[in-house]
Amino acid sequence: MKNIIVFAGSNSKTSINKQLAIYASSLVENVTVSVLDLNDFELPLFGVDLEKEIGFPEPAQQFLKLIAESDGIILSLAEHNGAYSTAFKNIFDWMSRIEAKTFYGKPMLLMAASPGGRGGASVLAMAQDRFPRHDAHIVETFSFPNFADNFSDGIIVNNDLNAALKNKVQTFQKAL
Repeated sequence: MKNIIVFAGSNSKTSINKQLAIYASSLVENVTVSVLDLNDFELPLFGVDLEKEIGFPEPAQQFLKLIAESDGIILSLAEHNGAYSTAFKNIFDWMSRIEAKTFYGKPMLLMAASPGGRGGASVLAMAQDRFPRHDAHIVETFSFPNFADNFSDGIIVNNDLNAALKNKVQTFQKAL
């Protein structure tokens, strides 16, 4: 059975991106799902001087190992001021110093959710440009706007958005 990892690019305990990622993973059939939480991989703030001093922290190595051992990735990025959240950027920076091909060519469903109407469009565009340079195989992207209006009780309640995500999940599943 295939194993996918699912996580949000956020350290919020009530992350809307984590909720969306978990829902998307529930639509993938015949897989084992491992939900990761960035809070479980506490890291010091990346810096080259610190890297020289301490090497690569174990939590970054563990996270990278989980990516390497997976068959696919569902990632929903939080957008902070038009970019990655600090928590995600920090773990991404540490991992990319350990292994430049951070995503190991794994099929990825890349998403972003936001409380506003743009659905994390800026962070999605940034990731679509950057991640392939780190060997991400982005098979689909999904921008989810107006979270509070379109998501309730763990599911997407907007029929059009739900149908769109289901189509993207099917494409992701075929890539596994």
